[in-house]
Amino acid sequence: MSATILVVDDEETARLVIADFLRTKGYEVIGVGTLADARENLKKGTSDIIILDVRLPDGYGPNLLNDAAQMPLRPQIILITAHGEIDEAVEAMKNGAQDFIQKPLDLLELEKSIRRAEEVVAMRRELNHLRTTQKQNDKFIIGQTPKMLAVVNLAKRAAETSVSVLITGKTGTGKEVLATFIHQNGPRKDKPFIDINCPAIQPTMFESELFGHEAGSFTSATHRKNGLMEIADGGILFLDEISSMPVDMQAKLLRAIEERAFRRVGGTTLLKVDVQIIAASNRNLKEMITHHKFREDLYYRLKVVDLDLPNLSERREDIPELVGLLIRKFNASMGANITDVTPRAMKAIIEYDWPGNIRELSNTIERAILFCDDVAIDIHHLPTELTNNKKD
Repeated sequence: MSATILVVDDEETARLVIADFLRTKGYEVIGVGTLADARENLKKGTSDIIILDVRLPDGYGPNLLNDAAQMPLRPQIILITAHGEIDEAVEAMKNGAQDFIQKPLDLLELEKSIRRAEEVVAMRRELNHLRTTQKQNDKFIIGQTPKMLAVVNLAKRAAETSVSVLITGKTGTGKEVLATFIHQNGPRKDKPFIDINCPAIQPTMFESELFGHEAGSFTSATHRKNGLMEIADGGILFLDEISSMPVDMQAKLLRAIEERAFRRVGGTTLLKVDVQIIAASNRNLKEMITHHKFREDLYYRLKVVDLDLPNLSERREDIPELVGLLIRKFNASMGANITDVTPRAMKAIIEYDWPGNIRELSNTIERAILFCDDVAIDIHHLPTELTNNKKD
């Protein structure tokens, strides 16, 4: 992200050194020398991060924390402290300061502190954006991770051409959400999106569920039933965890995909359909092929476009945006009014490895909101596995 930084320091030389350094890092920088000028700038709402000297000629720097707390998008404040001001800086952090750095200033340490502040700024921007706009597809965060951007670019192309898609990734990475994204971004968005949870279907009922059946085709078939592939005509059929599909059913699915047609169980009429197939799996299908548990010909028929979703631990820079989205979601469903996450809580969230991926993150934010009686999620609202997760 690109942040605007306000540097508040009455020492002009120090102010210019900081500003010049930050501009070389790609930041937009504004410099002022008094608390009054800082307050005027704050009113404009253009600064994302403030680097603030404790002692200013017209007042006590941390008093700006009170002004910042009233802003809709409260900027992150990093204090510059001299020797003997540590206790004041610690007290200021309790009142909402992001960090403090001692003089003489180490510019590399300052840059690290700004990077941490940017993570909170990104989350607040996303939360504010989602609060003020009604996005139809508000379950999906693309983020800035190169691998995720590549996945989304391929997904958009697949949506436009209606080819078969295979989505792989660990449990909780968002495979169903990506399938929905493809549906909403293609020409089939106004047509059905039919989701089949393959592990939930009994093997003996798979063919009937997928293709339907005629009355009398088996003992309990008292009337005709349209299959899910027929219902999905014109739209998308999403086969979630296709690795659970019986091998004999895989052969029938392959024929239906290739012929764009099928017969109901017990029927003789060939039914033509126009369906885009999206399949998903959290298992290694290539390995299953070697053990004859998945058909190789179906595998290659499905993966015209192959989308491999990264684990959440591989896209940590996207976590603040995801947190913002989840807060908005649970605010609405739980009647809460959470507007923030404290820096130490956000740090713990970002540093955790998330073995359960986005699903685990979602559960964590829902739990935090349940136990949060304030407007900001703090470290004590998080599960112990996050708070005990120490990084070197």
